[in-house]
Amino acid sequence: MVISPLRRKVLRDLRRLWAQVLAIALVLAAGVATLILGNGAYSSLYETRARYYEENRFADIFADVTRAPRALLAEIEEIEGVLDAEARIVKLGLLDLPWMAEPGSVLFVSLPGGNGAGLNRLYLRLGRLPDPQSAREVVVSDGFAKAHRLGPGDRLPVLMNGQRRELLITGVALSPEFIYALGPGQMMPDPRRFGVVWAPRGGLEAAYDLEGAFSNIVLKLAPGASTDRVIETLDRLTARYGGVGASARKDQLSHAFLDAELKQLSAMVKVLPPIFLLVAAMLVNMTLSRLITLEREQIGLLKAIGYTSRAVAQHYIEFVLLIAVVGIGIGFVAGAWLGVGLAQMYARFFSFPYLVFTRDPQLYGLAALVTLAAASGGALYAVRSVVRLPPAVAMAPPSPAAYRQQMGWAQSLLRLRQSGVMVVRHLSRWPFRTFSSTLGIAMAVAILVASLWSFGSIDRMIDVTFFRSERHDAQIVFGTPEPLPAVFAARDLPGVLVAEPFRSVSARISHRNLSKKLGIVGRPEEPQLSRVLDPDLRPMRLPDAGVILSEALAEALDVRTGDLVTVDVLEGARPSVTLPVSGISLGYVGLGAAMEIGALNRLMGEGAMVSGVSLQIDEAREAAFYAAAKAAPKTELISVTSLMLSRFRETLAENITVMVTVYVVLAGIIAIGVVYNFSRIALSEQGRELASLRVLGFTNREVAGVLFGELGVVVLLAQPLGWLIGYGIAAAMVAAFSSDLYRVPFVIGREVFASASLVVCAAALLSAYAIRGRINNLDMIEVLKTRE
Repeated sequence: MVISPLRRKVLRDLRRLWAQVLAIALVLAAGVATLILGNGAYSSLYETRARYYEENRFADIFADVTRAPRALLAEIEEIEGVLDAEARIVKLGLLDLPWMAEPGSVLFVSLPGGNGAGLNRLYLRLGRLPDPQSAREVVVSDGFAKAHRLGPGDRLPVLMNGQRRELLITGVALSPEFIYALGPGQMMPDPRRFGVVWAPRGGLEAAYDLEGAFSNIVLKLAPGASTDRVIETLDRLTARYGGVGASARKDQLSHAFLDAELKQLSAMVKVLPPIFLLVAAMLVNMTLSRLITLEREQIGLLKAIGYTSRAVAQHYIEFVLLIAVVGIGIGFVAGAWLGVGLAQMYARFFSFPYLVFTRDPQLYGLAALVTLAAASGGALYAVRSVVRLPPAVAMAPPSPAAYRQQMGWAQSLLRLRQSGVMVVRHLSRWPFRTFSSTLGIAMAVAILVASLWSFGSIDRMIDVTFFRSERHDAQIVFGTPEPLPAVFAARDLPGVLVAEPFRSVSARISHRNLSKKLGIVGRPEEPQLSRVLDPDLRPMRLPDAGVILSEALAEALDVRTGDLVTVDVLEGARPSVTLPVSGISLGYVGLGAAMEIGALNRLMGEGAMVSGVSLQIDEAREAAFYAAAKAAPKTELISVTSLMLSRFRETLAENITVMVTVYVVLAGIIAIGVVYNFSRIALSEQGRELASLRVLGFTNREVAGVLFGELGVVVLLAQPLGWLIGYGIAAAMVAAFSSDLYRVPFVIGREVFASASLVVCAAALLSAYAIRGRINNLDMIEVLKTRE
């Protein structure tokens, strides 16, 4: 195989400039990897969920009732658009594990018959389904089983409706209904303290006094059916049986959290790859422009001996495309490797039976095409000068730059030393290259700012939620609303120092054509353990009339303080009233609405009732409190703030550490790539001057100071620009991540900007160290012979 002279020159240039080629290729590789990683993870999560939902018949509509006769199921099945309906018993129970002192809960879900058919089908990991006639055999969720090292044949002691029972585990399973298994009152999944238990219907009917009745129904709709119309009809049928309003799949907790994760992945794909590809395009332009400048005479000779402008331009395009191919190859490997790791992290975080990172050829092809386009785009401007360069002009040395006219003002204004004049004149002589380098380094700073801000935001969320607003040590939630004496009974439990009642009522709040279904929480007029805070973090007094809405809810309903909202209560006598919005509160988790507990009870017309109690507990008597609270017959759920906070921090620490580590590495690649290329180009341009300084008696350190002065100015200029861009990206990410489930506070302190700058400056120092060796090894005689 004969290689043409121009192709041999391409290979020779690649070998000669291998360090710069590698730096550019790594930046391109980072863009390819993030493109594959983000799109691949999104596709993997989306397609896995869709397949899992389809194979296991995930329901479209969910509704809870207090107690409805099974005969109602026939009417529900007749609703237009309903393809299948399943009436279930879904009830909470308490764990009574001898090796676990702290409280935990389980959600009991009845199985449809003996073969596991129906909606929300189980995916068995181990063992078998329970005997339909057994009142003791159950299947438990996979995460819960792993957390407690349980399996088929083990015993599970629980409290069901206040009665202690010992169940026999026959299998371990997953369900599409609990991919994100979040227990009541939890902010993060905690498989140690919450699990799902599937049991035959008969055993649950007897335990919860629901013979011939159900407490939950799920529906599968026919394609094209109107979800809103079906929900409206279902709510009408279940209203007299304690129905609290049906929810569509989009509002089902597990599905909603998965959607939020997909939203975050989509935001990442839109932000990171374009940054890397833009920086890579600028690096290609910088390197190729300088290479063409240095090879003017060679270009002139090539044209003089018969090579066309097109052939010479194609030669330089091939040089760039080979760099891009190297970057694409590295990016493919890195993207696939990181993708597998991300898939494994998702498998731990979400309860999927399978999760395979997609290797769709179209995705890899798209990444390659986008990268080649970015590299070619960066080369076009430089290559255009090759096409326009006549042979005679190319073979002559370029005209020297008129530095004196350009830099006279700077020297007099800034009172620069001669070395400073050299630095400024070179930066101003090639403004586009200086701007490109500054912007490239600024992008590295921006990536770090856009990731490191999350630490301050999480700390703010924890401080507001767990230390300023919800200041209780534990909460006891009753199975049904109880009269006020239940508060006194809770106050008499061992270790209780302070008890504060609350009332929770399901309602739909509407304003004009907007509405949201949520729980309105009634609290004392001036609560101490569970406070409502205004946007300035000051405790709010709950008014005698009116409702206080969280910022997220007010935004969703487009209301302000003083506006009127319609409140349709979805339980009890189901009153419908119009109330003024008395204030807007701060809240980061879910949608919130609060009223004074007396006003809420008057609205319900049921007298002084409470749904639960917030408690402050003597730390020395926690164990005694847990035991007594679990044994109390009215207790349905015990929530412990310290355990919730510990799990919240643990889960976020793992996820954020992984994310920030990846971002720091990517930002370092950009910084090193930009700084190293800038330094090498500056060294090649100033080689003659630097060698002349060495001949005149300057030391290596003094000579290096001239080059590093340019580098320092560029890095310094990049910092405020990077802070500004990073601030904008972070603000956009906060807006993209916010949903009805949670809102992320936008907190970005000086330490974020300082940390980002330190990382980038460290990367710049590494590049400077690599260049220092080349300065020390300058061949002064050879450089002085070189004719520019």
